[in-house]
Amino acid sequence: MVVSNKSNMVERIATWATQLFPVWSLLVGFLAIYEPALFLWYGKEAISYGLGIIMLGMGITLEPKDFLSVWKQPKVLGLGVFSQFLIMPAWGAFLAWALELPTEIAVGLILVSCCPGGTASNVIVFLAKANVALSVSLTLVSTTFAIFLTPWLTNFYGGHFVPVDALGLLKSILLIVIFPLTIGIIWKSNFQKTAREVSKVSPFLSVLFILLIVGFVISIKSEIILNNWVILLLSVSLLHSGGFFLGFVFGKIFKRELIECRTLGIEVGMQNSGLAMALASKHFSQFPMVPAPCALSAVVHCLIGSFVAVLWNRKK
Repeated sequence: MVVSNKSNMVERIATWATQLFPVWSLLVGFLAIYEPALFLWYGKEAISYGLGIIMLGMGITLEPKDFLSVWKQPKVLGLGVFSQFLIMPAWGAFLAWALELPTEIAVGLILVSCCPGGTASNVIVFLAKANVALSVSLTLVSTTFAIFLTPWLTNFYGGHFVPVDALGLLKSILLIVIFPLTIGIIWKSNFQKTAREVSKVSPFLSVLFILLIVGFVISIKSEIILNNWVILLLSVSLLHSGGFFLGFVFGKIFKRELIECRTLGIEVGMQNSGLAMALASKHFSQFPMVPAPCALSAVVHCLIGSFVAVLWNRKK
């Protein structure tokens, strides 16, 4: 009984901390800019490990039957995945052209626009009282499609800026995303009791590692961000606010229910910034400004998402 009470208390604390994700994002962003030493210890190589832990945590919340349930809503899922990979990459490329962004910032913006399926969107959908099941399903499906489409789209839209190692991106996604996700699903299938206990705090661990990744990348890019903060903030804000709006409108055009339109808006507007930062740090290390939009993206889309969540949470 005592163990159960402690477990419930830990779960409640973890849930509370997870729901304050936007607040932590803003705080980490400011600290990383003005006190970079607080996050420099995390290290470049730890980005991939942190993202792997996030995907492992997602995996232990899933079962093989969850993959089957995805196909029970083929129309809305197809619409969601289509809009994620159509709207954001095209919108990111358009902004890079329209704002005449410097080459490296343009590539970073395009890269993050080609990385849908972040776990942060699931948190925001939950806070907004939208369709959490649809959000998780879209995250699962888009993450799977991202194995092939993220490298291809990044090369398609950004290849004329700098050379893009599409095969290298593909290998990284397989190792960082699919491998730990598969391990998590196997864990859940064979060791349900421990998986159930870990899954109680896995969303909080996901938030923690996203914050560490964001803090580290912003801290090592703090000078670049401060020197280019106007164009960086403008381009990233337009990318995500446009994604929220276009995703919602896209659902309306196809006459989906309001709760599904809200879910689509959040899923399209919020990207997997952690994956984008990992890919940028590994494959564009010779271009120091490429990871900057990815890091700033993690803060900006959470702030926009939290505002949307509060607004929609108050409306039935």
